[in-house]
Amino acid sequence: MLAGGGLLVWGYAQFTRPGPLLTETALVIPRGSGVEGIARRLEQAGILRYPELFMAAVKLKGVSGALKAGEYAFKPGISPREVMALLQSGETVVRRLTIAEGLTVRQIAAQLAAVEGLDGDPAPLPPEGALLPETYHFSYGDERADILRRMQHAMRETLDRLWESRAPNLPFDTREEALVLASIVERETAIPSERPRVAAVFVNRLRKGMRLQSDPTVIYGLSDGLGTLDRPLLRVDLQKDHPYNTYTRDGLPPAPICNPGRDSLRAVLNPISSDEYYFVADGSGGHAFARTLDEHNANVRRWRQFQREQRQ
Repeated sequence: MLAGGGLLVWGYAQFTRPGPLLTETALVIPRGSGVEGIARRLEQAGILRYPELFMAAVKLKGVSGALKAGEYAFKPGISPREVMALLQSGETVVRRLTIAEGLTVRQIAAQLAAVEGLDGDPAPLPPEGALLPETYHFSYGDERADILRRMQHAMRETLDRLWESRAPNLPFDTREEALVLASIVERETAIPSERPRVAAVFVNRLRKGMRLQSDPTVIYGLSDGLGTLDRPLLRVDLQKDHPYNTYTRDGLPPAPICNPGRDSLRAVLNPISSDEYYFVADGSGGHAFARTLDEHNANVRRWRQFQREQRQ
């Protein structure tokens, strides 16, 4: 009896005392591991000193079926009792996935496919422009298709909210058209402060019945929806007629050319007041804007001079 009592005292002391782990460690507990499989995995990671003691404690407390799979962060010195409580809590490691503005659906799907810790195939892919770029949190083992659905829900919710507070007398009638224009603005400039101004230029052109003449729309059509070319855009490309060529066709293209962020959506739905109709790269990463064709042509000459100097 004394020996048994001593064993119980020793076992309780080992169960509650700090464990051998020296540094914070993340460990994945796979589904279907079972108590023994979990204990052995914890031992191999240096989290448990006596796996048999952990197994016995779990069975004595009747929580074998309450230990949850997932990825957990174990703090240094965590005791076996704290390990058991953590696995019961299901408080798994929260991972982050950031989707940049302006990516196409195919580019986002490729990014998702490369993310470690996600399961499944993202297919079938949603329509272009249906995904909201932002940072999403997920846990190890979440489904890629579920992340895509969350992105779609976020885009619908954001577009609906911004649509309700849109400016009056916009030159488009539907949320879908606003999304198309926002995708063009997104691809035209990577500078957040320029988006309202770029949006105003396109809104002005639509109101006046001018063609948008946007290079990114041409690139989207030529790249079969990828959104990038492996070569510079040529003058002859601007003459090739296709549904996304805003040099040869009036109005908006038939669908978005990327997935725009909140700022671009906000810019097209509440554009700034402007009398500008043109813009061209200025060599600094931004654009030079113009009210008249003469002013624009002067900006174009400066841009071409800059390009020549860069090639020398």
